[in-house]
Amino acid sequence: MTNDFLSSAIKQFEYYKMLGEKAMRQTSGAALFASPNAESNSIAVIVKHLWGNMLSRWTDFLNSDGEKEWRKREAEFENDFESEEALWQCWEQGWQTLFDALRPLTETDLERIVYIRNQGHTVVEAVNRQLAHYAYHVGQIVYIAKMQVDQNWQSLSIPRGGSSQYNEAKFNQPKAKGHFTDEFLANPKQE
Repeated sequence: MTNDFLSSAIKQFEYYKMLGEKAMRQTSGAALFASPNAESNSIAVIVKHLWGNMLSRWTDFLNSDGEKEWRKREAEFENDFESEEALWQCWEQGWQTLFDALRPLTETDLERIVYIRNQGHTVVEAVNRQLAHYAYHVGQIVYIAKMQVDQNWQSLSIPRGGSSQYNEAKFNQPKAKGHFTDEFLANPKQE
């Protein structure tokens, strides 16, 4: 079961990375840096925050506190990317840091205690904490992108009006064990 946990967590992180990328690719340029209102973050700021969090949490994951002394969390909410390319570089670096920390983990690591701001978490708890945090922010990215693209939005899941057809196709297949992300990760072009 524990190997299933690691495999499932990695697939879910890959899935949320893919959702964020598909949403951001539907918008571009200045739209990535635009805030919906004065109290909201732009997609770029959310990416910067995710990047800062990922570097802090996943660098030296098993051995040092997840809130690194060098992290400047407040600066993550300043919209100061100089280019769209810089935004994408941070996005990739953050996710790569996460995957580099997760992939070598073994079953024996799962009950180890890691700390975030001196609060102890088992590795399972720490992974779940970050999975929920990143899903929350990727959801924000998707929502902002969807507002910007408006009627030209390409659904990232089951399109409106498509539930019956989708369910019919699923129920016409034999029952099988699999992860819910398998079809999306195997075919990232799927909408």
